[in-house]
Amino acid sequence: MSNGQRVDPLPDFNCVLEIQGITQAGFSECTGMGSNNGPVEYREGTDRATVRKLPGLTKFSNIVLKWGMTDSIELFTWYDDVTKGSIQRRNGSIVIRDRDGSEKGRWNFVQGWPTKYEAPALNAKGTDVAIETLEIAHEGIERV
Repeated sequence: MSNGQRVDPLPDFNCVLEIQGITQAGFSECTGMGSNNGPVEYREGTDRATVRKLPGLTKFSNIVLKWGMTDSIELFTWYDDVTKGSIQRRNGSIVIRDRDGSEKGRWNFVQGWPTKYEAPALNAKGTDVAIETLEIAHEGIERV
């Protein structure tokens, strides 16, 4: 920055999910908000020494959300509908907040649907929080 003001990185523990028709928020972990545009390699017929590279298809990683289990079943119900043949694609956002709760970053995804659900591992000897996991496939993500 030109004014010399210190800017600290954002903490990664304060993120929420905003999605059409679902009010679930507060996740312990959110991963997979990326994309990959692998190159397509080819060689021209007369060129024996050089491999040319062109941009290939863009592939988007699945978003994986983990949260401490509560009595809310909205995300599970969305997944359960998929298992019964009723796929409801939804647009949504992953929002990162600063320590004061102000929005500092947003990743918007489009045409998302749950592709995997994992119930928490339960252990009577442990003291850990029960963690649910949902994986969302989607057709595009952008940072705004």
